[in-house]
Amino acid sequence: MREKVKSEPDTRGKIINSAQKLFAKKGFDGTTTKDLASAAGVAEGTIFRYFSNKKAILVEVATQGWIKILTDLLTELSGMSGYSSIASMMYRRMTTMHDSMDMMRVCFMEAQFHPELRDRIQSEVVDKMTDIAEVYFEEAIQKGVYRQGLDPKVIARVFVGMFAVAGFSNETMGKDQSPNDLRQMAEGIADIFLHGVLNPKGAKVKEIA
Repeated sequence: MREKVKSEPDTRGKIINSAQKLFAKKGFDGTTTKDLASAAGVAEGTIFRYFSNKKAILVEVATQGWIKILTDLLTELSGMSGYSSIASMMYRRMTTMHDSMDMMRVCFMEAQFHPELRDRIQSEVVDKMTDIAEVYFEEAIQKGVYRQGLDPKVIARVFVGMFAVAGFSNETMGKDQSPNDLRQMAEGIADIFLHGVLNPKGAKVKEIA
């Protein structure tokens, strides 16, 4: 019986998954295309049928990983109507962050050295996801879920930014964090997002000149 030939999406996916693990473990510069080929179970020349160079693989690993994380996050927006729902959503997303630790390590380590990687993440991930969130918050303001007069674009940027920072934080990425620690962090993010940090009953704050 002849061995089934692997499909192109399957081969491409194997290369990306292998790259994610190797880049996280050895770094981008410490990983060779020979390493990638060996880990993916393909010939080294096969890699260049799918990617022009090693950096193209790095960009693909980072952008596709973030797109999945933020897409999953934004699919839950429709159910967010109050503190408990936002806190629960944040907690679910933060607990599943551990499944994406390799990808996030790659982003954190390599984005500072590769401007094109930062630009791609900004244009293909952050900007697009912020646009989607903006549409949701605009509709939510019209329905009275959030107060009138707020700029939905600003809310969307704050929301996506707070979630991204939480994902990169030591509290979220630390292996020793308990479910209770993550829940407290999620509740804190939800509280600050919905209520801010200024005490409305406190003394008047002097404006900074």
